[in-house]
Amino acid sequence: MTPVDAALSFIREHGVVLASGKGPAPRLTELISGEPIKGSWWAHPKSHQIFAVLQAISESKDILTCRLIDGKLTLIHRRLWPALVRAADLFSAYQLAQVHQQHTASGHHMSSEVAFPQWVPRDVIEAGQRLSVQEARNALGRWAAAPPDKARANRRSPKRKPRPAG
Repeated sequence: MTPVDAALSFIREHGVVLASGKGPAPRLTELISGEPIKGSWWAHPKSHQIFAVLQAISESKDILTCRLIDGKLTLIHRRLWPALVRAADLFSAYQLAQVHQQHTASGHHMSSEVAFPQWVPRDVIEAGQRLSVQEARNALGRWAAAPPDKARANRRSPKRKPRPAG
């Protein structure tokens, strides 16, 4: 199994995964590195492999990248998109916006966003309508059991233009 296949399987199994930040969901960077990472994964000896896998994951049609958990990059498998759509009222627009990350030729990191629900396929909306809010929260996992702190997660507006990251 390639590292990308292992990462996709990990996300499919868990449903909701943090890319790297600490929080109530498993971290993909730790799967890729094979160990807990203290500090930034960019400083880890496997940073190039981590970067390559994260880039490949972002191209998957089955993975949504957003900032759902505490404003951190969160990867959500397509099987949970209906639950996310049904529970959308529990989250801020910032949390639900689809994040696209690009790296420029000069090495800068740029992010752009697609507002919710513009990124949501019609079949996912229809599947979400068949769920109760509680079923949706249960499907999303323990971290969704309590209402999220919208103010904390809404630190940035989803309408901001892409900006270079330092």
